[in-house]
Amino acid sequence: MLKRLTITAATLALAACAQEPSPDGPAAETEATESTASRDFRSVMDDHWALSLEESPILAEQLGEESGRGRLSDYSLEGYWEGIEARRALEARLDAIDTSALTDEERLNHRLLSSEIAGDIEASEHPGRYLMFTTYSAPHLSLARVAERARLRRDEDVDSYLDRLDAMPGVMDSVIARLEEGISEGWTQPCEALQGFERTYRTHIVEDPETSVFYQPLVGNTRVSDDDRARAVTTIREGIVPAYERFGTFYEETYTPACRQTAGVGSLPGGDAFYAYRARSYTTTDMTPDEIHEIGLSEVARIRAEMTEVAGQAGFDELSAFQEHLRTSEEYYPKTAEERVSKASTIAKRMDGQMVNLFTVLPRMPYDILPIPLDVAEGTTTAYYSGPAADGTRAGTYWINTTKLESRPLYELEALTLHEAVPGHHHQIALSQELDLPPFRRFGGFTAFTEGWGLYSERLGMEVGFYDTPETNFGRLSYEMWRACRLVVDTGMHSKGWTRQEAIDFMLENTGLSEVNIIREVDRYITWPGQALAYKIGELKIRQLRAKAEEQLGDDFDVRLFHDAVLGHGAVPLSVLEEVIDAWIEEHKAA
Repeated sequence: MLKRLTITAATLALAACAQEPSPDGPAAETEATESTASRDFRSVMDDHWALSLEESPILAEQLGEESGRGRLSDYSLEGYWEGIEARRALEARLDAIDTSALTDEERLNHRLLSSEIAGDIEASEHPGRYLMFTTYSAPHLSLARVAERARLRRDEDVDSYLDRLDAMPGVMDSVIARLEEGISEGWTQPCEALQGFERTYRTHIVEDPETSVFYQPLVGNTRVSDDDRARAVTTIREGIVPAYERFGTFYEETYTPACRQTAGVGSLPGGDAFYAYRARSYTTTDMTPDEIHEIGLSEVARIRAEMTEVAGQAGFDELSAFQEHLRTSEEYYPKTAEERVSKASTIAKRMDGQMVNLFTVLPRMPYDILPIPLDVAEGTTTAYYSGPAADGTRAGTYWINTTKLESRPLYELEALTLHEAVPGHHHQIALSQELDLPPFRRFGGFTAFTEGWGLYSERLGMEVGFYDTPETNFGRLSYEMWRACRLVVDTGMHSKGWTRQEAIDFMLENTGLSEVNIIREVDRYITWPGQALAYKIGELKIRQLRAKAEEQLGDDFDVRLFHDAVLGHGAVPLSVLEEVIDAWIEEHKAA
């Protein structure tokens, strides 16, 4: 069990030692009230987690819950609204609990669960439910991932997988129905930002079912009978392939003509209110889009000055000349996909050896480094991370894009790898899953914390010997500038009416990213409003809290313990993180 902060545990302990209450006095009544409140709260947490598993059957199965077997997530609008009504009922039960009778830890859990449920309910007040896909995520891609991650170790695993195959056509039809309603409500994505999206479904429209990704988990598996294989072939041929064909026809003939013509959601009915909500939700702050935009401009100016200094160290009088040199010199780009993955692996191993200098607590779960599947690689970002399986049967994965190598410079790879693997996403997410926390906290979280930590982790490389050339340091700064520009272009498009090209031009002018990467990134921001705001806002808060701790603790500041404290409660809203670190500072002052 990992030790975590309890904000006022010492105060409570002193109070408990101060007097011995009579078993029949007022304290006994308080104890009974606390016990009732705690039981009621545990009941709500249990029911909320049961709802989460009902909505995420694959996670449920990984955790050993029989209810998850053979099922897929429900993408229908009926299922969506049932989930919202269930959350309203949970919210009412939470509101009825006397939080003064809970322990400190329970009060924190109550606060976080209330925030999560309230956020889900508030989301339902906006039409974002119709934006079902982005440049690299979509329900039909999630179905393909079910196949790619299937582990058929037991007979019941085979049965569960085949049942899921049977359910896939119905899921696809419910997705189409939800998107159709989105069209009727005037809520669609812009097709300009979804160039190449057709590949994501056409790759699954195959003549031979045995070549389908959905058949591959059965290949070479001795637990799979001939009848099982025949069943899968029939389902793929008569169910799944036609379902993907229906989706393709719908997308090309119905959705595409209805695509919105603007980059931002501000032009859509209720779009401004939706985006303001997204800005609050993803940053876990009350900042407005205008405030975030100004922070972005300020950060862009600061980072640009640092980039100019690094360009001078490399022998260039002009920043633009150094950027052009980096963009166009073949020496900075991998020749093969294998080279890119290999260099990322080397960087990761080097950082693995430095982790003890940054933390005292490390997760047990390892991670892999793999190429992004080709069905999504060309239309998605340069890398991303997926966490370990809940049951420990699959490591975390740092997925790296190995397409269009001429646009993926090696000098950026140190920052990218530290963000996605360690000390970034893998360290934080794998550690969170091993904490002694309620499951809604171990397997959930807040984007501003998670992505803020990822960006902060890039900077940590400076403290353990990375970025030792002007090129790699410029790569780090370029990545930081990339996240600062996100604040500007995301708010610019969705709140200020910027065009897609204006966003691309702003990033071309201010980052060292290749044009291909910039286009992919801008398209991501267009299709995923607000998410890109989380990185820089979260990182700035972590850096602010570290500066406060260093100033107040002086020589007693230990960066390893600070990092342990930041991560010790899982992913939390930034306001909660500030309270945690303030308490940690006071605890260390008193020690």
